[in-house]
Amino acid sequence: MNLDVNPVYLNRELSLLAFNRRVLSQAEQHHIPLLERLRYLCIASNNLDEFFEVRIASLLASGRADGLTDDSPALIEALQLTSVECHQLVDRQYSILNKEVLPQLSANGIHLLSDGNRSEAQRSWVKSFFEQEIRPLLTPIGLDPAHPFPQVVNKSLNFIVEMSGKNAFGRHTSIAIIKVPRVLPRVIRMPDSLSPHGISFCLLSSIIHAHIHELFSGREVLSYSQFRVTRNSDLWVDEEEVKNLRQALQSELQSRQFGVAVRLEVAKNSPAHLSDFLLNQFAIAPNRLYAVDGPVNLVRLSEMIDQISQPNLRFPPFAQGHPAYLTSSTAEDIFSQLKKRDILLHHPFQSFQPVVDFILSAAHCPDVLAIKQTIYRTGMNSDLMEALIFAAKRGKEVTVIVELMARFDEEANINWADKLERAGAQVVYGVVGLKTHAKLALVIRRERDKDGLGMLCYYAHLGTGNYHPNTTKLYTDFGLLTANQKLAMEVNEVFMHLTSLTKPKKMDYLWLAPFALQKEIIRAIQNETEIAKQGHPAHIIAKMNALLDESVIRALYAASAEGVKIDLIVRGACALRPGVPGLSENIKVRSIIGRFLEHTRIYYFRNKLQNDVYLASADWMNRNLFRRIEVAFPVLDKTLKKRVIEEGLSFYMKDNTDAWELHSDGNWRKCKPRTRQAAFNAQQHLMALLGAESKTHL
Repeated sequence: MNLDVNPVYLNRELSLLAFNRRVLSQAEQHHIPLLERLRYLCIASNNLDEFFEVRIASLLASGRADGLTDDSPALIEALQLTSVECHQLVDRQYSILNKEVLPQLSANGIHLLSDGNRSEAQRSWVKSFFEQEIRPLLTPIGLDPAHPFPQVVNKSLNFIVEMSGKNAFGRHTSIAIIKVPRVLPRVIRMPDSLSPHGISFCLLSSIIHAHIHELFSGREVLSYSQFRVTRNSDLWVDEEEVKNLRQALQSELQSRQFGVAVRLEVAKNSPAHLSDFLLNQFAIAPNRLYAVDGPVNLVRLSEMIDQISQPNLRFPPFAQGHPAYLTSSTAEDIFSQLKKRDILLHHPFQSFQPVVDFILSAAHCPDVLAIKQTIYRTGMNSDLMEALIFAAKRGKEVTVIVELMARFDEEANINWADKLERAGAQVVYGVVGLKTHAKLALVIRRERDKDGLGMLCYYAHLGTGNYHPNTTKLYTDFGLLTANQKLAMEVNEVFMHLTSLTKPKKMDYLWLAPFALQKEIIRAIQNETEIAKQGHPAHIIAKMNALLDESVIRALYAASAEGVKIDLIVRGACALRPGVPGLSENIKVRSIIGRFLEHTRIYYFRNKLQNDVYLASADWMNRNLFRRIEVAFPVLDKTLKKRVIEEGLSFYMKDNTDAWELHSDGNWRKCKPRTRQAAFNAQQHLMALLGAESKTHL
């Protein structure tokens, strides 16, 4: 439970918050378009929500498991460091919003108006909107023995109101709670006729603030505040006991909204006694109270972004590239192309559509007998899922490994699992106790050999990202389409393992967690260490979302001590402490925070110029290596291997505009071009290189 600074390892929670600080810094960058700066504010706020819902909730739960209460000195001490950093982050968020973003939006004709800033005509319209659209849906609850404190949903908007006097029945009831329905929009655009100087918006919370007195006729409202409670959102089911995981999870989803409260947000001017009342009601420690200078949920400001069409306030539009030779719509085309070459796609710079076409072609091709695919995140609307359903209805053997426990995507995955089963697909929920996080798809097709004899041919897609239509446009990932029979047959072996629960055979190409991935990573690191001991150049470059596994970090420290050059590109949390003499002096760590979310996992080992390159679904975290089904796969084609090294690693090592470097003291510092050094932005370079104007890359 102790979060004190460790001389060898950096703290996980503080490292996660440092990542959020890097995201938040994007909102301060004046070269970034204004609406995108607001979006970064929303992203940072959402990240902090998840930090409380998952990490702080986990710390509290582990403390209780150790027999501690929320006011135990050991638990308070353990949470104190994160509390200080979180409060600083929240204060900075609202300072950026109020002092920079909102004034600059106003200067561009986009106004977010409080009641005091609204004209008489605007106030009249707001009053009418309140009476017609809001008031009928509000149900104030005066607290007394017959009306106990209501259930408050996770991250919902609410108000606490203090009144004077007696209620209509002559009783002293001074506190009321207003739960604001989620069906109401949080940002309301006012009529253009009332906005002569641009576009005007007002927040739902501001409208309720202005008219809250009207909800309590005959009572004087003494004070009030908006508030929001964040709850533990990790789902838990006893997978060893339940007979049907999907049914158990559906039941658990209902209770997620009412998990243990971990944070309370109130308005900055909330009276202390009302805040204390809420803290006591939700059993939240005072250091997890956040009095904010603005709306309690900054994430909802994204609704305003969506209603503004000024292109000069957004990133310039970007058209994804598409391999020129994948232009035919026939099913035969993509399979014939894969017979000639492997296809590497670098998302979002290149379109995800060829992967969709791969599955669509398989669904329509009469020679395709079977399709197998893993699903971790796919969203509520998915052409891929519809193609699998179509294939199943046409009688093809469709097997889908659906991960029901994909955090915050459980409901969508349950819905797809139900639709797939009703279409006739074989749906499996992975392995009990292990999340299926591997990104794999397999097509088995009957073809004729040169002698005209029938044979089964295997085609596969392996990726670092999810089969999700939205994230493929926003996250950087690599995907490999291949007809390499040995590699694709090993993909089939993984599916056989997941459906039959038998031990997988030894594989020559794939590194599979939880059986071999961690061992193979450490073996490759140690091999590079031995090469360095022999006096040869040794180099490791790895790119991932998080680096937390201590066994891997120890191996990297040992490699560094022997002279191995190690470059790490870690987007988020990193427990490795670089640049420490005698421990990690040959290790450098950087992070890229740009227009797209860096999501690619790449492992590179120089290996005496064999230049081994693996793409993977796994970060170097204990959960990925031991508690998930993950796959790392080699890039075998020399041309494609060169592309991965260049596009996925070298460009990012050169970045001096979006890059941050981690120092041995645990602090991150933004990179800047040196004197006479040209600015280089990896993501912008890749947009130019792989975008719609360039179709030369395979």
